[in-house]
Amino acid sequence: MTGTHSTTASHIETTERYAAHNYHPLPVVLAEGDGAWVVDVDGKRYLDCLAGYSALNFGHTNERLVAVAREQLGRLTLTSRAFFNDKLSGFAEALARLTGKDMILPMNSGAEAVETAIKVSRKWGYEVKGVPAGQATIITMEGNFHGRTTTIVSFSDDDVATSGYAPFTTGFRSVKYGDVEAIASAIDETTVAVLFEPIQGEGGVVTPPDGFLTDLRALCTERNVLMVADEIQSGLARSGKTFACDHEGVVPDIYIMGKALGGGIYPVSAIAADHEIMDVITPGSHGSTFGGNPLAAAIGTEVVAMLEEGTFQARSAEIGEQLLAGLTPLVGQGLSDIRVRGAWAGIDIDPALMTGRQMSEALMERGILAKDTHGATVRFAPPLVASDEDIDLLVTSVREILAAAA
Repeated sequence: MTGTHSTTASHIETTERYAAHNYHPLPVVLAEGDGAWVVDVDGKRYLDCLAGYSALNFGHTNERLVAVAREQLGRLTLTSRAFFNDKLSGFAEALARLTGKDMILPMNSGAEAVETAIKVSRKWGYEVKGVPAGQATIITMEGNFHGRTTTIVSFSDDDVATSGYAPFTTGFRSVKYGDVEAIASAIDETTVAVLFEPIQGEGGVVTPPDGFLTDLRALCTERNVLMVADEIQSGLARSGKTFACDHEGVVPDIYIMGKALGGGIYPVSAIAADHEIMDVITPGSHGSTFGGNPLAAAIGTEVVAMLEEGTFQARSAEIGEQLLAGLTPLVGQGLSDIRVRGAWAGIDIDPALMTGRQMSEALMERGILAKDTHGATVRFAPPLVASDEDIDLLVTSVREILAAAA
């Protein structure tokens, strides 16, 4: 590259000057990507083990998705939902088929999809369940991450996400993640939904106890409460299944999807539910200028087609087996715990050795990009197109960094 922005330092300096400091990035400036690998402005290659928080499940610049996007860019990108467009019909049908639900409601960002699920759940509670007006409550989980809108952070227990943003939206009850008995105790006549992540990604790839999803499904059915699964990060092949709920053969009342639904190319999100739930949405009661636009729908349709082939789910499971085999021996050798579900892993580092940020920085020096969370935890979520050699590089690098720090 040439000009005033030819180096990593100059890009970082300008970004820090003109862009709000709502992130604390690693000091790398990316310029290109292909598959599981990215290249910075100085020409250094990195293995991307974050994959846009699972938005890039299919890899950077995936040929199939780029081709669809390019074709649609030259035809029609936006109409608003004031009119029909010729791509939304196919997307809606395909995503309904993938989820096994009657209908979808398309939005853009994951946070918008969560907000949509909250609104639909409340409206269902009033119009179908018969909860008295203005009294609907939703049960949420401790350690959750569903986005950063005012309503969503209202039920977050992350001080960084909540500090300075009160007053908060009421109507939420937080219980211990994975504790069905606690959920049962929190349900009363005002409860309309239980909102949860089948795997808590931001928390460090935290998985609930075996049987939790099955028991929660039974509880929600028994108590006439909607089971609302936030599969924004865990879904669409990340966990080795199409949805993380599939690991226990459980079908929630509402699926929340985002990130990989847009193939890492364009913001695409949606919820899916059956008529009894979705029919509470009527013209004017909810919407989005860009939700369901032709470009998003074209990309989303191709994403569904790729998922229906099953190869990405299978590859995710293979990556998970490789990660588990490689990381397990490191427990007690610098790691205090690991959690792996498909191509998704969280490692807890012995705080006496280093922080998660320091591990991420050490990996970056070795040409691997990952992200820390909650102090001593680092998450790995490589694109599902990563090779066996790529995963070996990741595991070997973690092992060598730990050994050097011991």
